[in-house]
Amino acid sequence: MWQDLSEDIIDARVTYFSGHKGEVNCCAFSPDCQLVLTCSDDGCLYLWKASNGKLMAKIRGHTGPVKCCTFSKDGCLFASVSHDCTARVWRTSPIQCIHILTGHLRSVETVAFSPDGRNLVSGGWDNTVLLWDIQTGLKVRQFNGHSAAVQSSAISTDSQYLATGSWDHSVKVWSLSNDKEVVTLTGHSGNVSCLCFSTTGMLASGSWDGSVRVWSLQRHECVFVLAVGERVWVRCVTFCENGTLLATTAEGEKVKIWDMADGNGALITSGSDLLDLGEEEDSDDEDKNKKRLERHNKLKVTHCKLIWKVGS
Repeated sequence: MWQDLSEDIIDARVTYFSGHKGEVNCCAFSPDCQLVLTCSDDGCLYLWKASNGKLMAKIRGHTGPVKCCTFSKDGCLFASVSHDCTARVWRTSPIQCIHILTGHLRSVETVAFSPDGRNLVSGGWDNTVLLWDIQTGLKVRQFNGHSAAVQSSAISTDSQYLATGSWDHSVKVWSLSNDKEVVTLTGHSGNVSCLCFSTTGMLASGSWDGSVRVWSLQRHECVFVLAVGERVWVRCVTFCENGTLLATTAEGEKVKIWDMADGNGALITSGSDLLDLGEEEDSDDEDKNKKRLERHNKLKVTHCKLIWKVGS
């Protein structure tokens, strides 16, 4: 099988999700891509039908802005973390909060399930990372080492390693089997805002310095530095299932797809965190200011399908 990246056909459609009363901080697809979960500064999580943007449920429980949300690998659970210093684990159907996880001293910014379904990790402004047992809701261990807030986290596909990104500009990789720090990866000059492991032993980190770094976990070194854009904050990074492609999003209107064979990219552009309501100048006009606020309270989801050529 070969891939001609220059002649890919892209099928994309856009669905708008509107309803939150505050800025949308995070969104997550269910593993079967049937549901979209969003969380907001309004303190709520919304569960949507992905195909048509219909609101399925409005989920309350947190007492502060909800900063991050994610589904478990089997889709039976989802988790959320909040400025209220807690993490919550929810059953997807019927929707029910099964654990309220307390232990952080300040706002919790990031949450991730382990692929094996046993653990949950959370990190936040107290500079710590906590590992939780999903079945019991009890804290398993605490990881200390970052000198500033922990903004991002990810667990490797084999559930053996944990990566954390911080406002101290570093990425730390920890062993989940013995609590030890494996390596500290340095090179970013801004907050490390997002992380993702590949199935092929790579780790991608996105930063507010406008770059994405792809690391070899085996060699503990940077393989690629991908320039997403000048003076833009990288919001999200994700590998495709076989690790050959990496998608990145940043402030602005582009989603970039990178070939992990050589680091070349920008195959498609699509999506935005802003709606096309015009670029009004600062004004005291009430209607214009209301429109600007609405742009940040709506989620624009772009569904993209890459159709590969198959040959021998």
